[in-house]
Amino acid sequence: MFHGGCLDEAARCFPDAPQPWLDLSTGINPLPWTPRDLPAVDLRALPSASSLAMLEATAAEAFGAGELAVAALPGTEMGLRLLELAGLPQPFRYLAPGYRTHADALPSAAAIHADAAEDVRDGTLLLANPNNPDGRVFAPDRLLGLGRRLAQRGGMLVIDEAFADATPRLSILPHLRREDRVLVFRSFGKFFGLAGVRLGFACGAADIVAALRKRLGSWPVSATAIAIGTAAYRDTAWTTRTRLALAERCAALDALLRRHALEPRGASPLFRLVETPQARAIFTYLAQRGILTRPFDYAPEWLRIGVPADTGALQRLDQALSDR
Repeated sequence: MFHGGCLDEAARCFPDAPQPWLDLSTGINPLPWTPRDLPAVDLRALPSASSLAMLEATAAEAFGAGELAVAALPGTEMGLRLLELAGLPQPFRYLAPGYRTHADALPSAAAIHADAAEDVRDGTLLLANPNNPDGRVFAPDRLLGLGRRLAQRGGMLVIDEAFADATPRLSILPHLRREDRVLVFRSFGKFFGLAGVRLGFACGAADIVAALRKRLGSWPVSATAIAIGTAAYRDTAWTTRTRLALAERCAALDALLRRHALEPRGASPLFRLVETPQARAIFTYLAQRGILTRPFDYAPEWLRIGVPADTGALQRLDQALSDR
């Protein structure tokens, strides 16, 4: 089964597909941030503590989390996989369907449906907002109430906001107080389209953020990641333009899918999910035409489609769906 972005595997399985591939299998912005005045990076020296602190402060301001603890990570994936060492309260639960990593992050964690989230009263609950792959969202005030109810019995809410940069109104971070028992992960690579930089952040509950920081040591991210991240988060004009452009391109994708009798689901402008008995057949058909989407082994009727980069990519998808 294909994971998002596995073009090498797709090329091996579909050797006759036309080139170049159109990769719509990820939720990564296909039009990445491009540095204009990136400062020179001295790769001979270890990253300085002051440059790391500046990155974290700049990111915190961008998140609306200026009063909260924030620690840089070498990607959100790493932070999630360190959770079991952070002393979180048990029992562990995570919302499903969701990221595969969430199922691995906390040992012996039990999967629960989103409708049961309000029933959780103790332990640690891990969820994504917006969720992947279905784009389900929780309003920040609902999550705030859930987190505070959990805290009353010593519990903890952990939120993966990997896709929240595109829809900042959904983030809980601007609403948190320092004493709230909520830990939030933010991803750099998805919205900025630079997944290879490997940069993310843990925000919120100060003791857990400190525990993750201690596990990662004095140099958690590279000098290159620090320079790129700091410059990108400071580029507020690009951020504003990109949010508007993503919304417009996703609306065009929604219209295209509906023309082909595929109803789009989700609230993230970086991807859409369609549910159809023909999902596997559509995946194969598109792959044979050099268009990679994302199927799911646990939900064979689902297909996730990333937002196309431009009109040409949208037309290529339109034509392929028209020919089937």
